[in-house]
Amino acid sequence: MTKQTLSRLLLLWIWLIAAVAPFSQAEDGYDMWLRYVPVTDNTLRKAYQQQLTQIVAEGDSPTMLAVAAELKTGLSGLLGKPINVTRKMSAAPAVVVGTPDNSPLVASLKLTERLAALGGEGYLLEKTRINKRDVIVIAANSDTGVLYGSFHFLRLLQTQQSLHKLSIISAPKLQHRVVNHWDNLNRVIERGYAGLSLWDWGTLPDYKAQRYTDYARINASLGINGTVINNVNADPRVLSDQFLQKIAALADVFRPYGIKLYLSINYNSPRAFGDLDTADPLDPRVAQWWQERTKKVYEYIPDFGGYLVKANSEGQPGPQDYKRNHADGANMLAAALKPYGGVVFWRAFVYSPDIEDRFRGAYDEFKSLDGKFAENVILQVKNGPIDFQPREPYSPLFSAMQKTNMMMEFQVTQEYFGFATHLAYQGTLFEESLKTDTFVKGKGSTIGNILEGKVFPTKHTGMAAVINPGTDRNWTGHPFVQSSWYAFGRMAWDHTISAETAAEEWLRMTFSNNEKFIESTKKIMLVSREAGVNYRSPLGLTHLYSQGDHYGPAPWLSNQERPDWTAVYYHRASKDGIGFDRTHTGSNAIAQYPEMLAKQYGDVKAVPEELMLWFHRVSWDHKMQSDRSLWDELVHKYYEGVEQVRTMQREWEQQRDYVDAERFAQVKALLQIQERDAVIWRDSCILYFQTFSGKPIPAGYEQPKHDLEHYKMIARTRYVPEPWHPASSSRVLK
Repeated sequence: MTKQTLSRLLLLWIWLIAAVAPFSQAEDGYDMWLRYVPVTDNTLRKAYQQQLTQIVAEGDSPTMLAVAAELKTGLSGLLGKPINVTRKMSAAPAVVVGTPDNSPLVASLKLTERLAALGGEGYLLEKTRINKRDVIVIAANSDTGVLYGSFHFLRLLQTQQSLHKLSIISAPKLQHRVVNHWDNLNRVIERGYAGLSLWDWGTLPDYKAQRYTDYARINASLGINGTVINNVNADPRVLSDQFLQKIAALADVFRPYGIKLYLSINYNSPRAFGDLDTADPLDPRVAQWWQERTKKVYEYIPDFGGYLVKANSEGQPGPQDYKRNHADGANMLAAALKPYGGVVFWRAFVYSPDIEDRFRGAYDEFKSLDGKFAENVILQVKNGPIDFQPREPYSPLFSAMQKTNMMMEFQVTQEYFGFATHLAYQGTLFEESLKTDTFVKGKGSTIGNILEGKVFPTKHTGMAAVINPGTDRNWTGHPFVQSSWYAFGRMAWDHTISAETAAEEWLRMTFSNNEKFIESTKKIMLVSREAGVNYRSPLGLTHLYSQGDHYGPAPWLSNQERPDWTAVYYHRASKDGIGFDRTHTGSNAIAQYPEMLAKQYGDVKAVPEELMLWFHRVSWDHKMQSDRSLWDELVHKYYEGVEQVRTMQREWEQQRDYVDAERFAQVKALLQIQERDAVIWRDSCILYFQTFSGKPIPAGYEQPKHDLEHYKMIARTRYVPEPWHPASSSRVLK
């Protein structure tokens, strides 16, 4: 072999390495669902290439520049060839993007009447002709609407949909679609399991990391239009000039993507700043302080969204410290924000330490205030009456507050679902909640329709989720926690979207369009939340966690600072039975529901069995629908949960050929940990409740490998990566 031949072979080898390298790099999840890899269906990819040869974007606002950049990156990646952006359309097929105001081409289509029905954020995608040339138009009334439409268009290609006869219109059903972060200023995230806070206060405002832009892209792709960047257990310093300068830099990054920035505030801020000796909302000096401070916030951030407030809850200060009510406190802040168009998100997560039944807490605090909140106050209500439990009945506030703006608060971060270790797709929980019919105004009075303003007339509508991503490369720790973020965003835009639809879209965009992979992995996702319920708290049991971390089982937990921070408070197990009586013979919490549901929930024979122990104290021998006794059914559910996880493991093992090696191995390892934890949950709870029932584990089930004392020892010594908890260190100037 000659030197010349060797040289040619060496050059060929170097060229091959360079060509293959971009495709051999391990996937790390950073791109989330915005993976713009070449379409694998060759026929479809060629059809796309023929229809999408150029991007015509005539607008030049920051948002339109973001639209053009996203489409260029997305189409070039998906089509496997460079697609350029131009301001003038040639004869070749094109994607034309814009509004009638910023694009003469869009204006020529005379879409004004059709677009008028879509509001300020809706959009139209349509295959049509301009000047006798084939185009696909992405049009809206606003640049932000064009952005949302562009992400929808890219989603069609990512999920390999035909563009033949394309004609789609879409508009959000809810106004405020907001993500919440529980980030502290020291960058530790309360209930965060994926690294430190995204916000690097040490380098802001001078250095705006690319990750901030990618965060905005991720949210905008779902139509999320607001972010609360700091913990509801708020540090007053967030309103200082020092931090407002840094926060303004983040707002600048988010603005082109249609995302407003909000702040959680500490109610005692006037005192914390040393300016006043009170935070009484009816004191004119306090009102003036907030007016001046709010004016300063808007000087830094002209499109600031408003304040999120956690008041008189878990040690946080609030208006009740001054013998005022929640409406007094919220309305004072609302008045300060009103001149600028800002709003107050006032959390309803309030439960007095001396209340008989924590379930009743929020309703008893807020029902009498219905109609007394200012029009720019929105009551932010958790989906259930307790605290993001694996399954809860809906919060009675949703059907009770008929004259008050309300928005939903869900949780994406897995505080009660195994942190970033367990696979627990929350889309099914969101769907279950949103489709629950309250019957408050007859059939169809679902939570989703209430939030949309279809049941009660409200000025503001919305949905929020606590997401808590961090500096882990894939944002969420467990790769599948991303899917819950995705499902939240899609359902916040349209609450009628099913968990199955959102799961399938996410899988296709994040992993693969292979049909075998989709069907198998979708099954894993759709059963995962129910598995988590079954091996933790089936049949309406709740809050059986070790206090503080909320990771492992501790159904024996008692003797805490507050009774409702214990497990025994909720399950009330004894030799006679188990469950919390919330009927008319107990706390009568069922009276907070509309009559039809109160009657159903109050009847032990009619209440859905998955909610039974939420409302009834039931004997161990009570006959269930399966003909099993309550004890046998409880055991069955705990074992079923473990078996569901084992099935998830087997299903995932079959996906090796369809998933990149790095993410496959990570999920496999985490499922192994989840199976181990599920067994610990099962055995801990069954052995503990057995001390009251006195009944054996039925034949045919594998027996626990250890006794109850062993599992109690594990609970005492378990290391859980939860560095901070509000019950101990979040109080500021009580």
